[in-house]
Amino acid sequence: MSHDAKDCVRSVIGPDGQPLSLDSLPPPNTKRWVSRRKAEVVAAVRAGLLTLEEACARYNISTEEFLSWQRLIDNHGVRGLRVTRLQHYRQTGAQGDYATRH
Repeated sequence: MSHDAKDCVRSVIGPDGQPLSLDSLPPPNTKRWVSRRKAEVVAAVRAGLLTLEEACARYNISTEEFLSWQRLIDNHGVRGLRVTRLQHYRQTGAQGDYATRH
């Protein structure tokens, strides 16, 4: 996407169905990452409001962390971004594999 095309994207529809703009995204100094905020950043990148690089720089997160948020949304929905759910998915995945082998 060219820089000019990106400049045309002013708002997108966020994960809760509400318009999302650069001004309504979580602030760059966000420390507490609840699932809604993560989902908003993923939606903004997917819709072209921010590039992946801009999002990672703005929020001081790694590409791997962003991509993990994206994978969790794809596999489990926004609820999958909750830390307690992430722990659950890891545990059930490991136990499920163990249980099917033994």
